[in-house]
Amino acid sequence: MQPKFSRLEKLIGEKGIDNLSKSSVLILGCGGVGGYVAEGLARSSIGTLILVDYDTVDETNINRQIVALSSTVGRLKVDVLEERIKDINDKCNIIKVTKFIDETNLNELFDYNVDFIVDACDTVATKKLLIEKCLSKKVDFISSMGTGNKFDPSKLEIVDIRKTINDPLARMIRKFIKDKNIKNKVMVLSSREIPVKTGERTPGSTAFVPSSAGLLIASYVVKKFLEK
Repeated sequence: MQPKFSRLEKLIGEKGIDNLSKSSVLILGCGGVGGYVAEGLARSSIGTLILVDYDTVDETNINRQIVALSSTVGRLKVDVLEERIKDINDKCNIIKVTKFIDETNLNELFDYNVDFIVDACDTVATKKLLIEKCLSKKVDFISSMGTGNKFDPSKLEIVDIRKTINDPLARMIRKFIKDKNIKNKVMVLSSREIPVKTGERTPGSTAFVPSSAGLLIASYVVKKFLEK
């Protein structure tokens, strides 16, 4: 038993820890939500994390992103996250992909040995492409919907996309699912809270909604692995 995971082992047993340590998760987007997904999984003994993000830390990220500190502004998010994860679990294998993912390179993500994909990116077109590709390749995944302009973390939930409400991003994805006649369940993280109207294009954000969303997703991923 590794002492750092001994409290988790009390809940899931040695076999559970062994299962998680052999699992691989790809996280697309390492910002407000994705960073906390990585944090939760790293602290749950996940063996391999594939971190996909081309962006650098900006000062405006400091209010909500676990990678964002005054000392990390300007650095690649995946580099900061790698250092943090290694400090948590030095046995975790980290693979970094510093590319903007779109239709030209999405297939590259599936070249890795991936057991589960977490979509925490901001680009609607990429979300749609990833959903289709995961379904066609039968890769387990979950997609994060909007956490901007939301204030109440207790309204977050993990549901099939068809059951989402009060989420403008989810509305677009629901239409896509319907137009494509997709019958499979598409599990997403969404908030039932009515968005706060700020009158600005750039969404507002809190420290507690994106982080709670990320940890909920991490919990979902761990549970899915343990069910197997």
